[in-house]
Amino acid sequence: MAWFRDYWREVPLAEMTDSQWEALCDGCGKCCLQKLEDEDDGEVYYTRLACELLDLESCRCTDYPNRLQKVPDCLQLRAEKITEFHWLPVTCAYRLVAEGQDLPEWHPLISGSPATVHSAGISVRGRAKSMAGVPEDQWQEDVVHWVDL
Repeated sequence: MAWFRDYWREVPLAEMTDSQWEALCDGCGKCCLQKLEDEDDGEVYYTRLACELLDLESCRCTDYPNRLQKVPDCLQLRAEKITEFHWLPVTCAYRLVAEGQDLPEWHPLISGSPATVHSAGISVRGRAKSMAGVPEDQWQEDVVHWVDL
């Protein structure tokens, strides 16, 4: 897989293959947290409430191929819409690459290990909880401020 070597530095997001695009995901699980948007100013607030399909240990979707059918509000990140995803955390590889920045040392494409996103404290492991049984009108009680740290 020769394309893995630093491809994100040379291949524009819109020109990446599906494999390249998927490999760019660091596996942090932050995009799978429920979010609240302030209707007045558009500010997005993350909660620690995770989608029911997110494995809280691995921080990966338990049914990625079928997620869009099973979770109606699941968003599919695609290069042609990256500018719409202002809510992505500042650590997100898609956002970093779109903004012309390089990947951090803990990113699996740099470190060679998917475990470094967890050991660096970037993932939601140990921080998120299932949204099961939490009514939407109570989500504000679970707003967190560690997503962009």
